[in-house]
Amino acid sequence: MENTLPLLSTEEASPDSRAFRSQPLAARMRPETLEEFAGQRHLIGPGKILRRLIDADMVSSMIFWGPPGVGKTTLAQIIARQTRATFINFSAVTSGIKEIRQVMTQAEENRVYGVRTIVFVDEIHRFNKAQQDAFLPFVEKGSIVLIGATTENPSFEVNGALLSRCKVFVLQALSREDILWLLRRALTDDRGFGRDHVTFPEKGLEAIADFCDGDARSALSTLEMVVLNGEAGENGITVTEETLAQCLNRKSLLYDKDGEEHYNLISALHKSMRNSDPDAAVYWMMRMLEVGEDPLYIARRVLRFAAEDVGLADPRAMEVAVAAYQACHFIGVPECNVHLAEAVVYMSLASKSNAMEMATQEAAEAIRKEPDAPVPLHIRNAPTQLMKSLDYGKGYQYAHDYAEKMTPMTCLPEGLMGRRFYHPTDQGQESRYRERLEQILAWKEAERAKKGGGSHS
Repeated sequence: MENTLPLLSTEEASPDSRAFRSQPLAARMRPETLEEFAGQRHLIGPGKILRRLIDADMVSSMIFWGPPGVGKTTLAQIIARQTRATFINFSAVTSGIKEIRQVMTQAEENRVYGVRTIVFVDEIHRFNKAQQDAFLPFVEKGSIVLIGATTENPSFEVNGALLSRCKVFVLQALSREDILWLLRRALTDDRGFGRDHVTFPEKGLEAIADFCDGDARSALSTLEMVVLNGEAGENGITVTEETLAQCLNRKSLLYDKDGEEHYNLISALHKSMRNSDPDAAVYWMMRMLEVGEDPLYIARRVLRFAAEDVGLADPRAMEVAVAAYQACHFIGVPECNVHLAEAVVYMSLASKSNAMEMATQEAAEAIRKEPDAPVPLHIRNAPTQLMKSLDYGKGYQYAHDYAEKMTPMTCLPEGLMGRRFYHPTDQGQESRYRERLEQILAWKEAERAKKGGGSHS
């Protein structure tokens, strides 16, 4: 338990003080007002809901849900300042029931003197049910305003009783522009490096913005490390691209996630897997990770590949790709590199079929040619008597009522009867599905022939 407001005394908070300068850059540049706060315009922009609550001093208990480094703690501290409340920082990692009771006792004392208390609980998802329940009576009677922060979905990680008493606000990863604004401000603000006259290549700032993946704390920490390792001279500090690369141990850090090289590398990975070349696939995957690519982006592309290029030739490819994505989400870099490697090697060695990709393309082309083809009456829903009188659902055959668990009834629009979109290959397990489909089509054709060619009798 730690009361974090104010962080320093008035003298210590001065940019000239030794105590202030000894703090990390991210702490020195921590916003003190909403105007200094980067990102989350959907919540604190002019006229937005959280901004209105703060301006009207009507803040109630809430949960901030979002990735690391997007300002959950900072926003809670700004709320405490602007609403003139006592702010208590409470860690779910190091605190238990005893500490909760101590906090509640302090909050009750504050309430007696007419002082509101905001209790900020970082990583609230780490609290067990009993610990979360301990807050309930104090939230209910208004002894505290609880602000919880979590990187996990609160629907699953926060008790329903507590969650129902809190408004959930979803915080988003900072945009590239938000991060660049923070970095430039840190280079010019006296709280940052404004007095150090730092010469920093714009390409380097863009590289850090891309590398930190929307995490402001990571961006500022990276900037600080790079500046402190810059070349000091009479006119200030000069940071070169070489210094930047050396500090981050990334020779190709100046990789542009929105530029040509980004697409060249993901193309190389995709085509290596398609050509059943696991060595090349692992190489291109690691090239992307080494230059700071988001592992979740790579995992998403592998997941797409599992359906686009493998499909039913190996249905388990989808499971492997989903598992790899989840592993990247849970573990992050650098540990998730082996999970991605397992996935790209599996995709490389799997039997290949692009039948799913071709099916979607052919269906889309048919829709473009006839976008309003009516749904056949016999497979329309008929929830009202009027619809039934118009023959909605008339002639529908419920497959489970038949021994074969299928019927000769057609389901495509009249103008598309007989069209085939899915063309299974003979690769891997898809050969079994092709054989099954051929049996189904032959049976339906024979059944229709018995009934005189009726399409949906």
